[in-house]
Amino acid sequence: MTVSLSISSISAHYGKTTVLQDLSLSVGAGDLVSLLGSSGCGKTTTLRLVAGFLQPTSGTIKLGDRDLTTLPAHARDIGLVFQNYALFPHLTVLENVAFGLKQRRMATQERQRKAAAMLERVGLSGLGDRLPAALSGGQKQRVALARALVIGPPLLMFDEPLSNLDAKLRVDMRVEIRQLQRANGTTSLYVTHDQEEAFSISDRVAIMNAGRIMQLDTPEVLYRKPANAFVARFVGFENLLPLRAVAREGALVTAEGAGGAKITLSQDDFGPLPDSFILGCRADGLSVRYDGNGLPAILGTRTYLGRAYQYQCQTAAGDIVANGTLSEPMTAGGAAVLVPLPEQCCILAPEK
Repeated sequence: MTVSLSISSISAHYGKTTVLQDLSLSVGAGDLVSLLGSSGCGKTTTLRLVAGFLQPTSGTIKLGDRDLTTLPAHARDIGLVFQNYALFPHLTVLENVAFGLKQRRMATQERQRKAAAMLERVGLSGLGDRLPAALSGGQKQRVALARALVIGPPLLMFDEPLSNLDAKLRVDMRVEIRQLQRANGTTSLYVTHDQEEAFSISDRVAIMNAGRIMQLDTPEVLYRKPANAFVARFVGFENLLPLRAVAREGALVTAEGAGGAKITLSQDDFGPLPDSFILGCRADGLSVRYDGNGLPAILGTRTYLGRAYQYQCQTAAGDIVANGTLSEPMTAGGAAVLVPLPEQCCILAPEK
């Protein structure tokens, strides 16, 4: 039976250091939710609390109707896939996959049948007699995944499972993990520091910072509508311009930033604009032009990116990164205007 995971008001401390503070998170039945953030943000601690390797100082953890909060790790019936594979080097591939079934006292013939079927499902049929040392990194990760799935856990958890693989294999493996997770309908919690990995594999993503969830939403919403400046920076809005409205005329709002820099924005394009706000723009979200209704700039270093030229621009509001077209390269040191493109920009509340 597919069940949901509910983490309610969890806090955790290492000595006097607060690692998680009043964190709540829900993972719907059959969904895959990723915890995304830089080192030290609390994502692995959250996973270890759910797994039972750590105990929270407050809060509850439930899997369906079962309260896991104080259960020992071995009693939680959770499938785990680790960064370093955690395979038994002296056991064959088949024996590694069947290990959890053996712990559950399943009959030898039945557990070997189930383990062989799972190996076939992850594309490793015929390799059951090999030892882990004879496998590639991608094959080892498939064995680890098969071992976690074969016990039919109500919850599957991944701790940076692809970080030891090369770039192409990471892409291939994340597709395979997603396909297997969907096929099994297993509720899953996935920990990673890689934004592209989290966005490609998840139903929802929780972006974490300093033991808190800054925003929990679908990858599409996180990418286009970050909730605050921290999330905006995390998902690639390189340019954050604090502005205040100094004039309004119909839908047009003239806003002023640092150094007296002024720009006029249309509320028809950007939505209602408060008196104070932050304009967040990706490098692709600023059109580099010779003239127009935008932010005056002096072009600095030009870099060829293949799909665009990138310019380091000097403005009265500070340095800004903007991408220009390949068809019309512009000269460093020349004057330009940076025009925000609404679909690649966002409006944020001022930072406190």
